[in-house]
Amino acid sequence: MNPKRYMELSDGHHIPVLGFGTFVPGEVSKSMVAKATKIAIDAGFRHIDSAYFYQNEEEVGLAIRSKVADGTVRREDIFYTSKLPCTCHRPELVQPCLEQSLRKLQLDYVDLYLIHCPVSMKAMILFQQMKMGNYYLTQWISVTHGRPWRSVRIQG
Repeated sequence: MNPKRYMELSDGHHIPVLGFGTFVPGEVSKSMVAKATKIAIDAGFRHIDSAYFYQNEEEVGLAIRSKVADGTVRREDIFYTSKLPCTCHRPELVQPCLEQSLRKLQLDYVDLYLIHCPVSMKAMILFQQMKMGNYYLTQWISVTHGRPWRSVRIQG
């Protein structure tokens, strides 16, 4: 691994220092997300960042699988990051949320699974967004105290 392009983690794995984020505003078509992700991989990005909240995991997964299928990269060359939704912080919800993301992505694993927002919301109730001009306001419904880190297992 090129030390200028990757950082070594404490377990010996490497993470690319530059990542491609896949969040886009709602007015951007999902097909553009797939196209942009493919272009990013072609340009050399190996860290792809997405999340359940972005509502485009299917398109991101399609782009990654497409670039694996055409020989541009191997799956192990891509460092894929996803995030746990803030409505799924309860320990018994962490694994089902991850598995749902994997199904949408049609990938076997993610390389890094982060807590998207450090504020827990009432389990399985999504927040509402209200559009006001060009700004989005988030209306938080309820806050609970979750401890998702206790339910996450590192498997190597």
